[in-house]
Amino acid sequence: MTVFIPWDVIFTINGIWGFNPDYFLNTKILSLPLEEWLFFICIPFACVFTHYALLLYFPKMKLGENSSKSIAASLMLTLVLVLIFNYDKWYTLVNFSLAIPLTLIVLKYNPKLLQHFFLTFLVMLIPFFIVNGVLTGSWIEKQVVWYNNAENLGIRMGTIPVEDSIYAYSMILMNLFFFEFFTQKSKH
Repeated sequence: MTVFIPWDVIFTINGIWGFNPDYFLNTKILSLPLEEWLFFICIPFACVFTHYALLLYFPKMKLGENSSKSIAASLMLTLVLVLIFNYDKWYTLVNFSLAIPLTLIVLKYNPKLLQHFFLTFLVMLIPFFIVNGVLTGSWIEKQVVWYNNAENLGIRMGTIPVEDSIYAYSMILMNLFFFEFFTQKSKH
């Protein structure tokens, strides 16, 4: 919440995205519907739980060290290249500018996390596409969350802006990284 709520508030106030009032209670905190605040409690918890549940049931589910480093390097390079040509799009800029150093930090300080995370993230993309698809207008008459396409790449996966997948990547990876960091710290 510390990173993503201020980001959401600023983006909502500036019309980079917004929320359809037909789907929300009338309770807003700092321009965000109460439900958006609750999102940042429920979804990260569910994703961290899913990650560790998958590791419990499939403990050997991990990439090799070189493979995870190659994926991380490829991801960061791709995001940098996209940013070079799209630095004027705020959602793309802020989103990718978080994912790049976050990936680098995790690669440096907890590379084993990436070996597992890249695979568990693929599994988490299944509910992501279903839920985020509904929120962005798939299978319903009006979208719950709207996006200003002038501030993103305008590339959609169904109805979902491609940036949302990187947003999910960063949100989940950041939570896992700090969870493991503080868990290790408390053991010492």
